[in-house]
Formats: sequence, C-alpha cells, structure tokens
Amino acid sequence: MQNSCTREELITDPEMIEKYESEYPAYLPDHTAVESLVSLLKDIQVTVVLGKWCGDSRREVPRFFKILDSVGTQTENIQLICVDHTKSAEDGSTANLQIEQVPTFIFSRNKTEIGRITELPDISLEKDMVNLLTN
Repeated sequence: MQNSCTREELITDPEMIEKYESEYPAYLPDHTAVESLVSLLKDIQVTVVLGKWCGDSRREVPRFFKILDSVGTQTENIQLICVDHTKSAEDGSTANLQIEQVPTFIFSRNKTEIGRITELPDISLEKDMVNLLTN
C-alpha cells in the first residue's frame, strides 16, 4: 500500500493511467470559476486523499489537476495521500482526517481546515471549490 504519492506516479500508475489520459484532456473547467480560483487558492493547501482503485478518484483527481493547471497553482501546496480499500494509509497519515469516502479534497489555510469536497462535487469541482473558498 502506498501513502504519500506524487502526480507523476499517478499519471503512470497502471490503475490510474487510462482514466487520467481520458479525463484530463477531455475536462473543460468553467472559465469564470477558474478566474475566481486564481486569487482564492493563494495561501491554500489542499490534501487529496484518494484510492487508485476507486472510480470516483480516477475521474475527479485528473479533473482536479486540470483545474489547478488552468489556475496555475503550485503543486507544493498539494499533498496526495493514496489509501487502501479501508481508506487508511499505512503510515497513519489519515488517522485524524476522518476519511469516509474517496476522493476527499481537504482545503486548509495556515494548517486549519476550511472545508472539503467529498467523493463527488455538488455542481462541478471548480464551482464547488469557489463556493467553499468564498464562504
């Protein structure tokens, strides 16, 4: 089981590659939401807890990276944690995160959680991010 993982590992992982190669180029983030996220994501850290085995993670994580690339967000503000089917990481990094479904996108400012998107967005990932970061 993996714990911390990188975007590069996800792109080449046998469980993720097919969906990543189809979802990333096909996804067209809402332009207005992306423009808003440019300023809203400053000083925001995002922890993404995902399962490479999970269909929702395989769909939403490539879309998340497409949004980040459209915004120009630096990847040092993103932490990826890969979990097993019990939604646990072997190193215990998810023990205090209360992960019930994956993917879970946890947004924090100054190490304080300000909100999360769990499993599926309500509207779209980028619009949900805007709503979360403006409330």
